[in-house]
Amino acid sequence: AAMSRRRLQQLVDSLGRSAKHFNKSEVECLIKQFDTLMAKSSNRFAAVGFDHNMFRDALYSMFGMTDDMIMDRVFRTFDRDKDNYINVVEWVEGLSVFLRGTLEEKIKYCFAVYDMDSDGYISRDEMFQMLKNSLLKQPAEEDPEEGIKDLVDIDYDHDGRLSFMDFEKAVRDENLLLEAFGPCLPDIK
Repeated sequence: AAMSRRRLQQLVDSLGRSAKHFNKSEVECLIKQFDTLMAKSSNRFAAVGFDHNMFRDALYSMFGMTDDMIMDRVFRTFDRDKDNYINVVEWVEGLSVFLRGTLEEKIKYCFAVYDMDSDGYISRDEMFQMLKNSLLKQPAEEDPEEGIKDLVDIDYDHDGRLSFMDFEKAVRDENLLLEAFGPCLPDIK
């Protein structure tokens, strides 16, 4: 069911303020895109928002993401109310950071994606899981253990895990580390 023009305008106005990296016409396009994707869904819960599968399909078709573990973590990062659906507000606000966020916003986003148990730290085990996953897709010369040893260098307080402050400092020193544990942002295209 397409939303009324008035409801659409209210949503555009509201999201125009909260999704600050998009102008109002871009917000309106993203809302319409969301509605189109929802209309294609045969899921009876589709009125709520994207479920895991719909979201993964969108990440794959729009941004070429293929890593299942990372896509699952991106879903959990977008799903701020933790109801297992991405609603239109979470979609537009999430894409605002995902596509056009400042370095600061992208650091917070990537850290949230990589902090698998949401405890405020990226543990060695979490690093290993993600690196093992992303290195399986790379040439076999790289040993995941070696990758982790290299990353321990950014554990500035030497507590065996990365705090947000460790991660932020490392990324500010070397921007390439933003996606150190796997591709969780769209590529430049």
